[in-house]
Amino acid sequence: MPSPYTIRNLNEVEDSAAKFGFGDVGEARFANDDLETEQTGVSHHRVKPNSRQAFAHKHEDVEEVYLVVSGSGRIKLDDDIVEIKELDAIRISPEVVRCLEGGSEGIEVLAFSPRRKDDRGEMLSDWWTD
Repeated sequence: MPSPYTIRNLNEVEDSAAKFGFGDVGEARFANDDLETEQTGVSHHRVKPNSRQAFAHKHEDVEEVYLVVSGSGRIKLDDDIVEIKELDAIRISPEVVRCLEGGSEGIEVLAFSPRRKDDRGEMLSDWWTD
C-alpha cells in the first residue's frame, strides 16, 4: 500500500531548465512524480535577475495559480505586463499565455494546478519581445 503522504525538498527535484539548456535564465522543477501526486500539479520556478523565462506557455484546460515566494519581477499575461512581488498570488485561466521575468534580485514562484497528464501546455518561443 502506498504511503498516505510524500515529502520532498523542491531543491532536490530535477531542474528541467538546465536539462533542456535553459539554465542560464533560471530553474524549473516539476515535482509531480517526486511527490507522487495524483490530482495536484506543483512546480517551482526561479528566474535569474533581469532575465526572462526562455518561452511562454498556455494550456487547453488547466487553470494555474502562481505564488511569488521571494523576489519580484513582471509577468506577461496575454497583452498585459504586470509588476509582481513576494506573496502575490496570480490565478491564470488556461488559454492565457504567460511568461515570467525576474527583477533586479530575481524571482521565485510556486505554481499549482490540477494534474492533467493530457494537458502539458503549448510552448511559445519568442513571444515576449521588447
